[in-house]
Amino acid sequence: MKLIILDQNGVINQGSDTCIKTPDEWKPIPGSLQAIARLTHAGYRVVTATNQSGIGRSLIDMTTFNAINDKMIRAVQQAGGRIDSLFFCPHTQHDKCTCRKPGIGMFREIRQRYGIELSQVPAVGDSLRDLQAAAKAGAIPVLVLTGKGRTTQISGDLPAGTQIYPNLAAVADHLEMQVL
Repeated sequence: MKLIILDQNGVINQGSDTCIKTPDEWKPIPGSLQAIARLTHAGYRVVTATNQSGIGRSLIDMTTFNAINDKMIRAVQQAGGRIDSLFFCPHTQHDKCTCRKPGIGMFREIRQRYGIELSQVPAVGDSLRDLQAAAKAGAIPVLVLTGKGRTTQISGDLPAGTQIYPNLAAVADHLEMQVL
């Protein structure tokens, strides 16, 4: 099975300094929906793993969070793609949970749910904690320069073996070439 793990904010959709609080605030990054469609057609199972501390900080409730995800899923479907599963951590950094990235709880859950070792699984993010979680979980850390990606790249200290691409579409280009 081919699997790819995507962060949401900054990878699929435009990020926010606080959090995306309404479906109207959710805006896809140009080319990201088509990239997910291409990955789907190339045989990848696409899952998301995202920190959502806005829930823990009471900035959004679960009904709103679900409405935002419904909008994302519909937009991906309209582009011809599919998101197979959504994994999220609702906690704040003060909760000291194991699921919040750079913790690897979501990655453990993905590995268990799909019965797959993560050593060949790309995990795409725009922040250092996304990359750190991927590396700790044994996945392939992939940095995109959308969202906070450029700042993350400039700050350095990326995990060994981190791959860097301008955006999710470039990641899909690379992975499609591997399939051929």
